Amino acid sequence: MLDTLLLILIALPFIAGFICLALKNHSARAVVVVLVSIVLMITSIVLLGYGDFEYTLGGQWNELITYLDFALLAYIAFQAFYHRKYHSLFAYSAVIFAIASIVMVYYFDFVMAHGIEVEPTFFADQLSIIMVLIISIVGSLIAIFGIPYMKEHEHHIHLEITRQPRFFLYLVLFLGAMNGLVLANNIVWLLFFWEITTLCSFMLIGHDKTEIATVNALRAISLNMLGGVGFTAGVMILFNNAHTLSLIDIINSKHAPALLILPLSLMVFAGLTKAAQVPFQSWLLGAMVAPTPVSALLHSSTMVKAGVYLIVRLAPAYAGTWLSTMVAILGGLTFVITSALAVGQSNGKKVLAYSTIANLGLIIACAGINTPLAYAGAIFLIIFHAVSKALLFLCVGTIEHGIGSRDIEDMHGLVDKMPMTAVISVIGMVTMFLPPFGMLIGKWTAMEAAAIMPIVLLLMVLGSAITIVFWVRWAGILMSTSSKPVKRVIENIAFLTKTPLVALAALAIILNIIIFQVYNLMISPLAKVYYTKAADTFTQVGNGTLVNTVGSFTLWPIFATVIVVILFSIYAVGKAKNSVVTAPYMCGETADNDEDRPRFRAIADGWVDYAHSNYYLNKVFGEEVLTNGSNIIAIIAILVMFIVSYMGL
Repeated sequence: MLDTLLLILIALPFIAGFICLALKNHSARAVVVVLVSIVLMITSIVLLGYGDFEYTLGGQWNELITYLDFALLAYIAFQAFYHRKYHSLFAYSAVIFAIASIVMVYYFDFVMAHGIEVEPTFFADQLSIIMVLIISIVGSLIAIFGIPYMKEHEHHIHLEITRQPRFFLYLVLFLGAMNGLVLANNIVWLLFFWEITTLCSFMLIGHDKTEIATVNALRAISLNMLGGVGFTAGVMILFNNAHTLSLIDIINSKHAPALLILPLSLMVFAGLTKAAQVPFQSWLLGAMVAPTPVSALLHSSTMVKAGVYLIVRLAPAYAGTWLSTMVAILGGLTFVITSALAVGQSNGKKVLAYSTIANLGLIIACAGINTPLAYAGAIFLIIFHAVSKALLFLCVGTIEHGIGSRDIEDMHGLVDKMPMTAVISVIGMVTMFLPPFGMLIGKWTAMEAAAIMPIVLLLMVLGSAITIVFWVRWAGILMSTSSKPVKRVIENIAFLTKTPLVALAALAIILNIIIFQVYNLMISPLAKVYYTKAADTFTQVGNGTLVNTVGSFTLWPIFATVIVVILFSIYAVGKAKNSVVTAPYMCGETADNDEDRPRFRAIADGWVDYAHSNYYLNKVFGEEVLTNGSNIIAIIAILVMFIVSYMGL
């Protein structure tokens, strides 16, 4: 049975992707995508019931992966070189990194580790199974959403010959590569799947083939290939020092930390680039030019989650070292910096992008704190962020098609124009920052764990406070409505668009209801396995309360308070409809002949229309103010990380 599950989770998306490429009929391709998505979702749930496992493939498969890796790297180099006219620096740097990887892989596979067998090839613990569930459920819902979305997208850009076969090839293939990545125990296999995700992201970001799309695709592949070179170098040094290519052996290593720290720091560096942490955030911000399903997939269940997965997976191996401390500081810096940058944005996708980078930074900070409580917080955040962020990206894509804009200021009164989408969007936002939802529980857990690192705790507190600003502002805009009676419309949304939105919203709520069961069945066992000597994890979970050695956190009063607030808000809104409406005072002579168009007399007796918008505090939180300085700070921190790792501290 196990071999069948692995075949479905890893190989089936590859096969289905090439079937999508071959099919020219839209309906037939849609059927394939939907069927594969349903099968992946069901199989991931079956794997949850199956539990932990180890599975070994024969040596001929290892040889095949080696040759496929050469072909993959050569194809990446070709693609980068082919598009060099759009941005020569990004293109040539990607080519150089790809060639360097080919040379390193050749030397490693045929000189250093030729004929080495790694057992098992694949393994799963609760972390791997959680990742497979996220990839196969959230990723599949995004793929289904993409069916009607891409049809409308191509209509908007006036594309005469469809590119959907190629699009769904890489979208579906992405899911198989990610499942392979999180289940691989053989690091060579993990690296192979890692590079497939790099290629898929390049192809999907550049899908529209505009100049801006291609430039941003080249930026993404350049930075991620830089991380790939670091990953490959780390694997080589690791094998030279510890003579193992098994993740299980590394995590449970009995080797002296000094032998592992330098290669682990290089692998952490690869994770930082893949997770778009400062100073590598530009590639993920540039990915916004891609169609919405791509953004949703990159941000929630695939590309960036590969980066945090690697860092969290390796965390027990570098616990108690200066590398762990630097990882926590780097994650905390990214969390506070990108949260601040999100405040200065009115572009909805950009707010979501910075929010993603910030939350990934928080997860990485938890990995660096490296206690069972912090580890539990990291996994809480991975789960709940994936669902909520996928939901929000799909909502923004739906809104953009509905109103023709992704600017937050254009979303005033959206609850009247697109009521279902607006309400679902607010649900997604609320689950990101309000109690008693899982993201807040994850942040609370992270902060309590960070008490042993005051600097990291301060960064977490600042970042968490800042995030409230942009979520509350955006949610308020969506739910604002006219003072006059409004005839609510029924949105005309395609079934395959509506279904993923409703499913993700329901999943976000259900996961928060069963949060204790999630902890007891999936998170607690994992923390106990990797941190056997520590005791700061939750000692009791149940009856609506989380308890540990420091104190307790009871959820049911917060649930009750939220329900009361919602009921009172509904009452207050209903009562407000009978209020007296007056025109805004604008420090001048106000025109009183048009309530729907407030105006006032300004210079030279000219009438000026009243306009309103939110403060974005660009002089404080603008990209031009924060980006360069924060990049320099992060680069210095990464250099310090390498120095202390080289010294074996």
